[in-house]
Amino acid sequence: MDRTDRASRLIAAPPGAVYRALLDRESLEAWLPPDGMHGRVERWDPRPSGGFRMVLTYLDPTGGPGKTSDATDVVDVAFADLVPSERVVTRAVFEADDPAYAGTMTMTWHLSADGDGDGTEVTVTATDVPPGIDQAAHEAGIASSLANLAAYVEGTG
Repeated sequence: MDRTDRASRLIAAPPGAVYRALLDRESLEAWLPPDGMHGRVERWDPRPSGGFRMVLTYLDPTGGPGKTSDATDVVDVAFADLVPSERVVTRAVFEADDPAYAGTMTMTWHLSADGDGDGTEVTVTATDVPPGIDQAAHEAGIASSLANLAAYVEGTG
């Protein structure tokens, strides 16, 4: 598993506001699920070596797109590195019987202030992506989460 998926977006909020949204349980539930999904955090420990468990539910499970069940993706996420206002690194493991979804995917959320400091370029890099995850769908999902993050932070920032 050496595949890398990426997406980025300029968000009209300072890095500190974006970083806070990455480490707040209620915020994460609001913006992380991509379009067509709802998210619920079952466990929350926002510190290095901590993490969370999220249940993502498909709003329309037609065709059984889920990894854990026809309608859900359950993922256990560990915080590997937290650098305030700069970076969040997580290691995600999907709960799935299909070996195509096995392994640990690393996701790095890199925050970089734009030139005037009012905005943040957020770049998400996913490495060791399990082969069962379609690359185009994954990158579209990351882009959707980034759009949700932008709307959330810009509206509350």
